[in-house]
Amino acid sequence: MNAFFEDLGSLADGLGMTLLMLLAAGAGSILVGALVAVARISPLRVLRGAAFVYVQFFINVPLLALLILAVFALPAAGFILPIVPTAIIVLTTYESAYVAEALRSGVNTVPQGQIEAARALGLTFGQSLRLVIVPQAFRAVVQPLGNIMIALAMNTSLTAVVGVVELTAHVNKVNLVYAQPVLFYTTGGLVYMGIALIIGLLAGRFERKLAIVR
Repeated sequence: MNAFFEDLGSLADGLGMTLLMLLAAGAGSILVGALVAVARISPLRVLRGAAFVYVQFFINVPLLALLILAVFALPAAGFILPIVPTAIIVLTTYESAYVAEALRSGVNTVPQGQIEAARALGLTFGQSLRLVIVPQAFRAVVQPLGNIMIALAMNTSLTAVVGVVELTAHVNKVNLVYAQPVLFYTTGGLVYMGIALIIGLLAGRFERKLAIVR
C-alpha cells in the first residue's frame, strides 16, 4: 500500500494527460462530427459521398492501427508532429465518425413538417441546418454522445502503446517498479470507471434539461 501513496503524484500526472486528451479530442470530435453529419445530409452528392467514405473508413479501421500509422508511418513520409497532438488528432478523427452517425440519427428525429416550414419561410439549406435541424439533432442525441465520450475516455488508454505517457502508461511504469499489478491496475480501472460515471451522469443531466417536449 505504501507503493501506492509514494507514486500517487505520478498517477495523477497520467490522469491529467488522459483528461487533456479526452477534453481536446472530445471537443474536436463533436465539431468535426457535426460538419461530417451536415455533409452526410447535404444536397450535394459529392459531399454526401465523401462523408460516407470518411465515416465508413474510420468506423471500420481499428483505432490502434490508426495510432501506429500516424505515429510511425507519417513521420517517415515527412509529416512530423509531437506525439501528444498526433494522438489527439487521431482520436478526434476516429471518434468524429461515430459522432457524425449519432447526429445523423438525431436529424431523423426532426419532424419533416418543421423542415418544410423552414423552407416555406424562405430559409436556405444552411439556415435551416443552423436554426432548425442541427440544434434539435444535438438535443435528441445527448445520451448517445455521452456514450461516445465514454468510449473516447477508454480509447485514450491505447495511446500508451505509441508512447503517450497517460494514465495507463503510468500504471504500467509504476507496476514495473513495485510488481503489484492487482493494486495498480485495479486503481487504474477504478479511475476510468469514475470518469465514465461522471460523463454518464452529466449526459443524463443534460438530456433531461434539453429534452424536447413534443
